[in-house]
Amino acid sequence: MRLAVVCCDGVPVSGLLTVLRNVVERGIALGAVEPEVHADLGYSWRPDKPCFFPTGPTAAGYPSWMRVCDQAPPVRLPAAELASRFLSIRDRVAEAHQLGADERDVLRGDIDEIARTYRPYFTAWLEEHRVDWLIAVNMTLSDAPGVTLALHQAAEARWGSGRPGGIVFWDHDLFDSCSVHENARRVYPLTPNEFTPVPGRRADERWVVITEKLASEAATYTAGVKPDVLTNLLPHVPPGPLEPRHLAFMAENGLDSDRPVLLAPARIFRPKGIEIALTLLAEIREQSLAGGEPPPYLLVFGQLDEDPAYAAELHEHAHRCGVADDVLFLDGVPVATFRDARGRWRLDEVDLLRLAAADGGAVLFTPSQPDVESVGLGPALAAQAGIPCAYTAYDAFTAVYGDRFRGVHVSTDPEGLAAAATALRAAMHARRRSTGRYAEDVVNQAVVEERFPPDAWDGFLLELADALAAPGPLTNEAGERA
Repeated sequence: MRLAVVCCDGVPVSGLLTVLRNVVERGIALGAVEPEVHADLGYSWRPDKPCFFPTGPTAAGYPSWMRVCDQAPPVRLPAAELASRFLSIRDRVAEAHQLGADERDVLRGDIDEIARTYRPYFTAWLEEHRVDWLIAVNMTLSDAPGVTLALHQAAEARWGSGRPGGIVFWDHDLFDSCSVHENARRVYPLTPNEFTPVPGRRADERWVVITEKLASEAATYTAGVKPDVLTNLLPHVPPGPLEPRHLAFMAENGLDSDRPVLLAPARIFRPKGIEIALTLLAEIREQSLAGGEPPPYLLVFGQLDEDPAYAAELHEHAHRCGVADDVLFLDGVPVATFRDARGRWRLDEVDLLRLAAADGGAVLFTPSQPDVESVGLGPALAAQAGIPCAYTAYDAFTAVYGDRFRGVHVSTDPEGLAAAATALRAAMHARRRSTGRYAEDVVNQAVVEERFPPDAWDGFLLELADALAAPGPLTNEAGERA
């Protein structure tokens, strides 16, 4: 089957896109997915990601099968005015309960105007690439309701008459569970309203979420329609020694092989709490030097351009903590490892996990806000690599990982940070001394395999492929699937 992807996140690299990579590559291996997937990553309607609006970055490490769109729909407004329009719509939708009747009419007209621009764009895009199933990632949240409306309309135009296939809405966050604030205002309404199109209303739609909690929330949206729950598909992290690309990456970035590598697999996004990871690194450094051990490095995944102001604060914080020389801001981890225009290696998530595992490292996962993460994949990635994880408390942790997962809890007061540093160093030492699999790693890997079953997506992907055999307008005049 021919898949395409529309993602609302508006960034070229993210943990979500690596999960997408895992799903697509599993589908390709099953023989269910054709190895050419066209993708629109939302650059043209996410002006809150200003460095990527409206056509994305000049280069990024996409997998060989991914064809990323770098064109925006033709809009007559200047970019600055268009950005203002998108953000104004988003903010008014979030506060729709406070609007009067006239203001609601104006808002509805503004949303419809955006939809009129994007509907022909999506319609032509789906036809050009002869898409069987469209994966719509995080399109339910109200970042751009006019674009979401247009996507629903384009899907209806393509599949509404009975053509096999359709649209799969794949939501990793929903309204109540994504408590993001900007300037002390909530970015999304607590529940959908008349301006926020939601899935579950047409036969050619499928709806997938990543946790039972999200499924229960979604069931309140559209007369009890409950989406399928498919947990995130984790990457396989091969064991074994480092390969030449890993060693070249270390040399290019001045990383000493005698020092452990810690990973902070999170975006440069304030609720992710990267400053906590930096403070914890400083405590680990102090304890390591006092014990005559080499201090670790910290590699931060996120793309600095996503939030330049927060990125600047992180650089300042690293200097204040005395760890500026121990931190490598990767400025975005690509979906697939590649060499950039300068010939330098940019390692993907799997290769970075291999690096940390080989050097006796760990994962730091330190969200600063408890009610933003719907899963929080940091602990799962650590388990896949067989390395320890230190994490701050967040609401979804127990529901996702249960009470058997073994890690280092981080409390952000000075005593708590010191205790976490001591415990994490002990866990790292234990793994370096172990001649086989460390006991806690065995437990964590079992928990992760149970909570994130690796074959969970197989049946769903094969079901989508099988649905294309249903009677319908499968061919065009040339006898090809249209």
